[in-house]
Amino acid sequence: MSILYSECSHRCVGGTLVRRRPVSVGLASKVVSGTPRDSLHIVDLIYRQDGGRRPEVIVSDTGSYSDIAFGLLQLLGFAYRPELADLPDAKLWRIDLAADHGPLNAAARGRIDLQRIRQRQHYPDMLRLVASIHTGAVSAHDVIRMLSSGGKTTQLGDALAHYGRIFKTLHILVYVHDETYRRQIKGIRNLPEGRHDLGRHVFHGSKGELRQHYQEGMEDQLGALGLVLNCITLWNTVYLDAALTQLRADGYPVLEEDVARLSVYIRRHLNVEGRHSFQLPDLAGARRPLRDPDAGDGDQA
Repeated sequence: MSILYSECSHRCVGGTLVRRRPVSVGLASKVVSGTPRDSLHIVDLIYRQDGGRRPEVIVSDTGSYSDIAFGLLQLLGFAYRPELADLPDAKLWRIDLAADHGPLNAAARGRIDLQRIRQRQHYPDMLRLVASIHTGAVSAHDVIRMLSSGGKTTQLGDALAHYGRIFKTLHILVYVHDETYRRQIKGIRNLPEGRHDLGRHVFHGSKGELRQHYQEGMEDQLGALGLVLNCITLWNTVYLDAALTQLRADGYPVLEEDVARLSVYIRRHLNVEGRHSFQLPDLAGARRPLRDPDAGDGDQA
């Protein structure tokens, strides 16, 4: 299962929005103006030619979703799982107001009007919108702007919102009931945070701020940062695997639950300041020897 994480803030970088400091999650790079609905920019990144493999799950923070976004992402074929805040105040939606949902009656105070989805051919129009996003005829972000222009939702937007409330309610119920589901969402969000931290460490010059005044310049900076982060991630992966293999060969008890918590975004061994040499050592196809754990930290890579 491939997963994409989205974070709401001010700049869109490789599928993640950041305020001033660059971050990358290894997808496409795009700079956009600030918006609380960054999940739709994420969809547009996914459909770019350099967007990579399309994810099956999109996770965002609580400020990144709306009822319309739920409906649109469901029709696009993504499992949308935003993290939720203020759960006691969460509003659930029901189709039948007369149905007895027991202790959920107070929370299920909204009504999903299926007739609004069906009337005036709204559902076929919704499918046409999705097809237009798939073909690149229109962006997902522009669709939301058209459906809720000037703070007023169009009839088609209202129908899409009612459709989205079905899946929003299901998501809230599973989120509250299933601890594993909550942990998965939290784990997905924590994973790129490690890369964000590494990105801030690597992009240390000029206080880590983007100084270009035009979009292409910022995207070039972000693309270069993403390449460096991917190289570091590959390096760490190769040598972590080699270290674990050596530990097992030496009879050290390597616990799988400990291995699962290792991060490829470690940076203690990285020297980001001073002089850098890009002359590759002649290792004859082998890897650098692993450090002796009793010899101290030694020089940084």
